[in-house]
Amino acid sequence: MQFYLNGFRTGDPMTDSPADGAPHSALPDTVDVLIAGSGPAGLVLAAQLSQFPTIRTRIVERRGGPLLMGQADGVACRTVEMFEAFGLSDRLLREAWWVNETVFWRPDAQDRSAIKRTGRVQDTETGLSEFPHVIVNQARIQEYLLDVMRRTAQRFEPDYGLEVVDVQRDDSHDYPVLVTLQRTGASGPQETVTIRARYVVGCDGARSRVRTAIGQQLRGDAANHAWGVMDALAVTDFPDIRLKAAIQSANKGNLLIIPREGGYLVRFYVDLGEVTPANRDDIKQTTVERIIETAQGILHPYSLDVKEVVWFSVYEVGQRLTDRFDDAITPDGTVREPRIFIAGDACHTHSAKAGQGMNVSMQDGFNLGWKLGAVLQGRSDAMLLRTYSDERQPVAQELIDFDKQWSAMMAAPPKDPARPEAGGVDPAELQAYFVRAGRYRAGVATRYRPGTLTGEATHQAFATGFPIGMRFHSAPVVRVADAKPMHLGHAARADGRWRLYAFADAGGDALRALCDYLACAPDSVLRRATPEHADIDAIFDVRAVLQQPHREVRFEDLPALLRPRKGRYGLVDYEKAFTCDAAADIFEARGIDRERGAIVVVRPDQYVAHVLPLNAYAELNAFFGPILLMP
Repeated sequence: MQFYLNGFRTGDPMTDSPADGAPHSALPDTVDVLIAGSGPAGLVLAAQLSQFPTIRTRIVERRGGPLLMGQADGVACRTVEMFEAFGLSDRLLREAWWVNETVFWRPDAQDRSAIKRTGRVQDTETGLSEFPHVIVNQARIQEYLLDVMRRTAQRFEPDYGLEVVDVQRDDSHDYPVLVTLQRTGASGPQETVTIRARYVVGCDGARSRVRTAIGQQLRGDAANHAWGVMDALAVTDFPDIRLKAAIQSANKGNLLIIPREGGYLVRFYVDLGEVTPANRDDIKQTTVERIIETAQGILHPYSLDVKEVVWFSVYEVGQRLTDRFDDAITPDGTVREPRIFIAGDACHTHSAKAGQGMNVSMQDGFNLGWKLGAVLQGRSDAMLLRTYSDERQPVAQELIDFDKQWSAMMAAPPKDPARPEAGGVDPAELQAYFVRAGRYRAGVATRYRPGTLTGEATHQAFATGFPIGMRFHSAPVVRVADAKPMHLGHAARADGRWRLYAFADAGGDALRALCDYLACAPDSVLRRATPEHADIDAIFDVRAVLQQPHREVRFEDLPALLRPRKGRYGLVDYEKAFTCDAAADIFEARGIDRERGAIVVVRPDQYVAHVLPLNAYAELNAFFGPILLMP
């Protein structure tokens, strides 16, 4: 993390100096972006937008204050990678429980009334991410994001006790979206207030008023299977209580055990059976005592003595999705600039079994946030915002398809060798599917299709380990200036900038020519897109990775673009050049052409946008032509 660029100041360097008028209080008449809902999607979006001091953002929440106890708890590897860009990964990893291995239990062949461990697998395959899959309370996740917002110049806080009741669009107005809000309180609905916005994002849950306003509906079917979930402090002789455990009993149902942070707390997902019209109301009224009793039966012959239940709920599995995530298509089929968006549960719902809901929702917010920032800062045309729904809706559909299959397998009884006609799921098949589905559970299976923000794979052979359209898979490097071993991807922040990672050719001549071109050529996309008087890396953060050991590199011989002068004093940025880590060569690990090198273009949300040869100047300029507005 870099700081003191524009002068030394005392205090926490991770906290920006407050802007004029911060912190805010009264709700203004107009804003650039209004976010409805302070759940995971809304807070990631708000945290991203808070990085742009000139963009006026407000977030309204119907609750009276921050979330204290959340339902979601699984944090995928990909989400931890995103949190690293916000400077939050260290804090998260210290507090969270790490999902290292998963165990599988099924009926004992000698006594089917008892369960027996039959499998144990690594939760995440080696090398899939530098970060683990972890578990932490959703309320804590949201608190981390709120802290990011509080440390920015705007001292950003949600406006609590405000619920959206109506959303209207009028394109004749400079702030075309009129939102009517109602104040909430213990005594019931209170006065209404209105606010106008350039853009509105509904992160207001499965019963979203914003979704209704743009004519979208959640479509899909419930799985007609109910689960009880509880967070509990308990005493048990079950040996795998501190491992993630998938348990199939012969006739008592199934159980998923997820240890929680802190070393003692455990979450139990308890199978409550099929839901029918006749029993749906009764299942909804299931008591915590019945959930405990069912869990105890499934765990036989082991005991479970629940001392305290922190939280419990009953839910019916369901996967639903909207057709679009914005209002870019009018009811009569006319295409227009999108002004109203939906994210998270407002546009897709998942079961808890695959651990996708919160993670996918946060990726929605990350995808949309930098795009709104680029448009509102005048860096990109408003048509960039159409890519949000085009990219995220297919991703949600793919994950729902996976979630349906995994949830059905988790709910099915185990096959009985003595009664094959009874059906069910082979426990070995369940374990094998779990292993195959690892990339979905880790959140790294997303691949955006070729389009405005994703190039064709014409030059993919130059860097095979950075698939175009997938997230940038970081790897170890050594920083030249101070010999610091680190991950290359961790140099990037959630600041809305594009990354150009230039991997050197064998002799380094093509790398030097690229740097000279980017810095000096009149038609260079870097020169054309960077505002006058701005730092050279204001839009593009150019980093280079050399092939020789760091002790053989003379910093003073690096191209000027890799030693840029920045800020009010023209200080040198010493953190643009890296070399291979001797223990983990990034060129070998990521399939980079050693002879010719490569350019890897990475979007502000950490996804690979393109792979190009070092001398592909025209192709680089052409790729950014439709994306960036260039004087």
